[in-house]
Amino acid sequence: MTNSMTAFANSEMDFENLTINCELRSVNHRYCDINLKIPERFRFAEPNIRHGISDKLKRGKIECSLSFKKHSFAQQKLTIDMDAVTALLSTTQEIEQLINKPQAFSALEVLAFPGIQIEKESDKAALLQTLLRLVESATDNLLLARQREGAQLSQLISSRCVKLQKLVNQAQRRMPQVLEHLRAKFKHHIAELVAEPNNDRVEQEMVLLTQKLDVDEELDRLDTHIMEVLRILEQNEPIGRRLDFLMQEMNREANTLGSKSADKEMIKAHHPLKIRETEPKRSDDF
Repeated sequence: MTNSMTAFANSEMDFENLTINCELRSVNHRYCDINLKIPERFRFAEPNIRHGISDKLKRGKIECSLSFKKHSFAQQKLTIDMDAVTALLSTTQEIEQLINKPQAFSALEVLAFPGIQIEKESDKAALLQTLLRLVESATDNLLLARQREGAQLSQLISSRCVKLQKLVNQAQRRMPQVLEHLRAKFKHHIAELVAEPNNDRVEQEMVLLTQKLDVDEELDRLDTHIMEVLRILEQNEPIGRRLDFLMQEMNREANTLGSKSADKEMIKAHHPLKIRETEPKRSDDF
């Protein structure tokens, strides 16, 4: 199945008195580039998290953000380091003597000071397993989002390829009429300009003109490229670079068709065939 390169996913799990959240963002990139934004208390798990992501995501610029929030105070018992509180208040009093108008602070502000609350040491092995399950869940959600968008993009490209095939078939059926019309028009002009035209020379010129305007080869190559795009879209592997190459080749053939077009109907068929170079290329998004 064709996968998009852009997606967003998140997942959430509880561990002890924490609710941990994981967010994953993915955009296009040639390789697998993982950027982690994690709190310091989860830093020990960084190598395992990177390995867990790269094991499932082979391409893309991946941004993984981990955050947590503590449960309400009603669900946990606070342990205070009273020695740290005493040292804080003592130091504060010394500083206040140097200030003209010291401002009082509340007990809540004391509790918020780093090192005052003693947090229970978490079981690192259990925390690591929770983090890995959380990241795995977010990664699976990201893959599903990639698949959904990829399926839509694949359908859009396939529908356009079908339309292109119809235009190529129309152009192939039209070519004999175009060449015959040019032959008749050329002979008519020669007859008007020359009283006794050299028929052998006229035929030679007609052969050269027909060869110059013959686009059978371009139409065949364009048809082959379209079939190859449809085949590649069914592959279960990264296809962006191959699609990008084929789009360039299809654009080349369409430009050649346009330069050789000598018939109004052929020119009409050429314009939908041409892939505009000014449009952003989305082929690398797979």
